[in-house]
Amino acid sequence: MKRIVSALVLATASMLSLQAAPRANVSNFADMAPYVYPNNVSKSVGKPYFMPDGQAYLQLSADGKRIVKHDIRNGSEIETVMDVTHTREANIAGIEGFTLSPDGSKLLVATASEAIYRRSTRASFYVYEIRTRILSPLSETHKVQRSPIFSPDGRMVAFVAPDNNIYLKKLDYGTEVPVTKDGAVDRVINGVPDWVYEEEFGATCSMSWSPDCLTLCYLKYNETDVPAYSFPLYEGTCNPMQQYALYPGQFTYKYPVAGEPNSTVTLHSYDVDNRKTKDLPLPANGMEYIPRISYTHDPAGRLMVTTLDRAQTRMELFAVNPRSGVAKSILVEQSEAWLNPATYEQITYLPKGFLLLSARTGFTHAYLYSYEGQLTRTITSGDYDVKDFYGADAKGNYYFLTTATGAINRVIARVDPKGVTKRLSPDKGNASAWFSPTMDYYAVTYSNATTPPACTLYSAPADKKLRVLVDNSDLAQKYASAPKPEFITVTTAEGISMDGYIIKPKNLDQSRRHPMIITQYSGPGSQEVLDRWRVDWTQYAALHGYVVMCVDARGTGGKGRAWETIVYKNLGHYETIDLQGAAKWAASNLPYVDPARIGITGWSYGGYQTLMSISTPSSPFACAVAIAPVTDWRYYDTVYSERYMLTPQENPDGYRESAPLNKVASMNIPLLIMHGTADDNVHLMNAMQYVSELQSAGRFCDMFLYPNMNHSINGCDSRLNVYSKMLDYFDKNL
Repeated sequence: MKRIVSALVLATASMLSLQAAPRANVSNFADMAPYVYPNNVSKSVGKPYFMPDGQAYLQLSADGKRIVKHDIRNGSEIETVMDVTHTREANIAGIEGFTLSPDGSKLLVATASEAIYRRSTRASFYVYEIRTRILSPLSETHKVQRSPIFSPDGRMVAFVAPDNNIYLKKLDYGTEVPVTKDGAVDRVINGVPDWVYEEEFGATCSMSWSPDCLTLCYLKYNETDVPAYSFPLYEGTCNPMQQYALYPGQFTYKYPVAGEPNSTVTLHSYDVDNRKTKDLPLPANGMEYIPRISYTHDPAGRLMVTTLDRAQTRMELFAVNPRSGVAKSILVEQSEAWLNPATYEQITYLPKGFLLLSARTGFTHAYLYSYEGQLTRTITSGDYDVKDFYGADAKGNYYFLTTATGAINRVIARVDPKGVTKRLSPDKGNASAWFSPTMDYYAVTYSNATTPPACTLYSAPADKKLRVLVDNSDLAQKYASAPKPEFITVTTAEGISMDGYIIKPKNLDQSRRHPMIITQYSGPGSQEVLDRWRVDWTQYAALHGYVVMCVDARGTGGKGRAWETIVYKNLGHYETIDLQGAAKWAASNLPYVDPARIGITGWSYGGYQTLMSISTPSSPFACAVAIAPVTDWRYYDTVYSERYMLTPQENPDGYRESAPLNKVASMNIPLLIMHGTADDNVHLMNAMQYVSELQSAGRFCDMFLYPNMNHSINGCDSRLNVYSKMLDYFDKNL
């Protein structure tokens, strides 16, 4: 069947009896389309591919046929760098992506790209010499490649082939040599991360070139002992797979759930001249993960290696000499709860030291260290978080993104050599930035709840406005009738004050009681309540009679480590108290909200928290929709689950208490679960096991499955389908 939906069974004696409520006016979902992905996406300007001098950038033409050089100051075309109709020796129909060599002489262009997981892709890559217009396949032997990277001099490219081995293409000679030979699918991966490293550490490449181009260092992932996970593939109707028309196929990959073995990760080097590899052992204490390797650009050319223990409470940074094999411990950072992932994922290596983002004071701030491991300067401080570091210029100015004006804001700031801070974006609202390689130019994208995103280019450090890159002014008119969020502080009966927003129905009748939907994500360190432009199903629901509220419960980000880490080893507990408290606050303080008609929804962690919030005897919710929910942290991956919960062996009580699976006896309301059958992140098994528990407990729910859809459930208007089904369910039950 194309739809798998069970009818909502009438309440039994053990279930909460619900009185039929007036139906909200949500009937024609065709007019919802402008409010949901992909039709609600605003135009954006990502960081362009700059030429080495930082004065010009490259851009792919709209038709994918040309790569054009533009002047950064005015955007004018300088020249066409590559045209697929004017190449020599080889021809391609179009360009899907490209990378510029560090010396600016060559391009790596991608064709026939294919997604692997959330961030990774494979493609057929070609090398294009800009001066001669010669185009040639990166490899004649391997038709597709992953994560190709130029050497610093642009004369070599290292890449990973489908056999999980690294190969080196010497462009001057057109030769290709293997760097590794032990790669094997489902056993050993060289140079690119396994699934859990990609998903949870944001890594797509595990190779790094030395500045002198003589050494390539890489990580090896031995996933032999990692258990495999499989799920079926169907023909489907969205990008149908006809080979599965009569019999389902199967997708199998290595996925370590909490407490199970991870890949064994080791560090190695390859000497380009003698073509020999070397093992580089690390004297790390209790090391489980190596999230990052990177060469510095200081004269010593150190290889910096970041390591973590399995609990992710201890980071040790090493400087490694690949030729001698000597590894020197430079820095140890520890925390009683999990380390902020920015601490080990966003270390920035500068000419004379490295910049570390640490939450050691209770808020995340920037610290400058020498390459000998000495703290040389505390650059930022205060009761706010640094969310990103953009870089430092030659004059000693440092550029950051901070929450200095409040948790719901994002402000770009510059700290000068004397420690004086200047804000480069408005105090209220949300900004982000990208900088040219030389830090001479920067672009600020700014929005707030009523102002669509605009991206503006400035010169630095004078902060002179040069031009507007995109303004999205059409969105203000397009969504002029959409209700706007109002930011509030919700203080529960327990005395917990949370940031929140409310979207009210247009022309709200204060004398009437309206149904309300609480939407939330609630994951550790996340924030949904931000003063930013966002148009989604929430505005559409408000246009049709719903009050929509969102709050950031304890455990979320922006308010310091104490607020965030209270959930350590006990996920779902405090979030449930706070979300139920928010619903009760609305019922008591908002006279236009009907206390008997409050629903809750969320996706992923938000789906998990939805199930937790409706599974206590005191739950104030009358209906719920959970999308792609985790139902037991034992089913989710090692890195994420254990970061917040430790292993099931170390914290059995925490895992038991945090699992909605174990709380179904208290779930007594209409519940809809939606899930993609090909979700490689939160497996469908979560939903199926939860339904099984409901059945055994004499409980019921509705389900809607999306064949072959992953965790995002997008493509073929499926996002519209998700939200249409969700609002229809609330419409019928609230």
